[in-house]
Amino acid sequence: MATSVEHPTAALKVQGLRKAYDDVIAVDGLDLEVESGECFGLLGPNGAGKTTTIEICEGLLSPDAGSVEVLGRRWETDTKELRELLGIQLQDTQLSEKLTVDETLTLFQSFYRDARDVGDVIDTVELGEKRSSRVGTLSGGQKQRLAVACALVGNPQLLFLDEPTTGLDPQSRRQLWDLISRFQAEGKTIVLTTHYMEEAERLCDRVAIVDHGHIIALGSPRELTESLDISHLPPPEPRKTTATLEDVFVSLTGRTLRDE
Repeated sequence: MATSVEHPTAALKVQGLRKAYDDVIAVDGLDLEVESGECFGLLGPNGAGKTTTIEICEGLLSPDAGSVEVLGRRWETDTKELRELLGIQLQDTQLSEKLTVDETLTLFQSFYRDARDVGDVIDTVELGEKRSSRVGTLSGGQKQRLAVACALVGNPQLLFLDEPTTGLDPQSRRQLWDLISRFQAEGKTIVLTTHYMEEAERLCDRVAIVDHGHIIALGSPRELTESLDISHLPPPEPRKTTATLEDVFVSLTGRTLRDE
C-alpha cells in the first residue's frame, strides 16, 4: 500500500532540463524548484516550453538532458511509486461520455492502492446531484470538476493541473478555485499552468514565467508586480498606480498570454 510521504523541502526539483524536437528547442537548460505545500504557477505564451516541462515532470515525456526529482523520487527508478503519489489533470481530459460520474471515478479509483472513497471525492467536487448522470450530459464546468476529481481520487501528494479553468464561466472557475484551495489546505502541493492572471494571483504562492525554454522571472505575484517600474510602460499604461501580473508578463516577453 502506498504510504504518505515525508516530503523533502522541494516537492519538485528540476535541473538543467533540455528537450528538443528536431531543430526546435522546447526546453533549454531549465532549473526549477517547487516547495512542499505550495501552489506554484507556470506561466508563458504558447510555445514557451511550459507544457513540455510539465509533461516531463509528470513522466509523460523523457528529457534529452537534465534531471527531475519528484517527491524525492525519480522516474527512471521509481515509476510505479510515483504513479501512486501524483494526480494529473490534463488540459483536454478525455472521459467516456457513456459512463456515469460514479462509474468514471470508480474506474480511476481502481488504479490506486491507497485511493480515496469515491463518494467523498464526489462530494468534494460538488457533483453529488450528478453522481448517476452520464458524463456526456454534464456541463463544461461539471466536466472540469470531474477531471479534477479523477486526479484527486488516488489521494495524491502532488497535483498537476494544466489550465484547469480554461473555457469556464466565472462561477465555475471560482468553484474550481475553492476546490484547489481546499486541496492545498490539506498540506498538499499543486503545480498549475494558467492563462488567467487573476487565477495566478489568487491561487499561487509563487509563479515562474517561461519563455524560449527558460525561466525569465520567478517569485510571488506581489514580488513580481512590485519589481516592475510602471513608468516604463507604453501609453496609456503610465496612468496606472500599480502594475499587474499581466503587465509584468508583457513587459518581459513582449507578448500576451494568448499569442500563438
